[in-house]
Amino acid sequence: MAVSGVRKQIDEALYAFVDRQRPLLDGVSDDLSPLLAALDALLSGGKRLRPLFCYWGWRGTGGEDLPEFFNAAASLELLQAGALIHDDVMDGSDTRRGQPAAHRRFEALHAESGWRGSAEGFGAGAAILLGDVCLTWCDEMYQGSGLPDHALLNGRPVFDQMRTEVMCGQYLDLLGQARGSRPDGHAMVEAALRIVRYKSAKYTIERPLQLGAALAGSESVEALSAYGLPLGIAFQLRDDVLGVFGDPAATGKPAGDDLREGKRTVLIALALERASAAQAEAVENLLGDPGLNTAGVELLRSVIVETGGLDACEEMISRYAADASAALAAADLTAEAREALSELTVAATARTV
Repeated sequence: MAVSGVRKQIDEALYAFVDRQRPLLDGVSDDLSPLLAALDALLSGGKRLRPLFCYWGWRGTGGEDLPEFFNAAASLELLQAGALIHDDVMDGSDTRRGQPAAHRRFEALHAESGWRGSAEGFGAGAAILLGDVCLTWCDEMYQGSGLPDHALLNGRPVFDQMRTEVMCGQYLDLLGQARGSRPDGHAMVEAALRIVRYKSAKYTIERPLQLGAALAGSESVEALSAYGLPLGIAFQLRDDVLGVFGDPAATGKPAGDDLREGKRTVLIALALERASAAQAEAVENLLGDPGLNTAGVELLRSVIVETGGLDACEEMISRYAADASAALAAADLTAEAREALSELTVAATARTV
């Protein structure tokens, strides 16, 4: 099945599940409609990467195109939605996929309605609860997918580990922003890479791929890490570059938003590792300033380029992508899956959005 066909199946399964939940929320109160509206807006975007990698883990190890499988794979989009909603609250992000972030939607609702108390506090609280609903529904959709019990049991350890790892990675990300830089530049790079592994790389590619294989009953689940982990790292490093140098019209986020949020990415760590005292001081003074203006963004960009941080990050992306490609060539997968994953490898690392 072509990528577009897989996405269509995933979308149909996802939207059908959410539609089945509407009567439950409507039966509680009409006041819950803004929660569903915010979720609908978020789910309308996205690349569906996690279900796609799950699909090729499944197909590549002998699984057939079944509606029940697409139900299980689509549950990963609810996990992603919950993680994004919570991430945006923690980062204070204004937008997500070119639209207001969930907490900003609820904040605006509070302000427009003239309610009592803090609009910002209401927005954050409502978004946290919506994220919790998504995480609950993720488990419900997986378990109620219709796949045989033995298949779901095979996949459960990967499914559970993936959810734990992404939360651990999120905490490490918060910790990194709170701690700031360390004297040892190499230690900063390693710390940033650890966040990449657990917050993004494992959760985006490695675990979904392994989940698909586990659901199909494959005995080579662990071996898929040799492909999935390096590609996941390369994917996130590309995301870090786009977060600083990407076109807002394509990324759906304001220019330099990652800089305003103070993200201690591998890109930033590589720049600081190579920075002069003056350059490092500029980064420390400007990174994480929510009021960072265009001139400040351009100054930080120039430091990243002039120190060689950008070139070093691009070299890392190429190296991890090459490692993933080599592992894919040796993987015990069908030729069809290997070809599709090869195309996804390029899409994940050479993308502009």
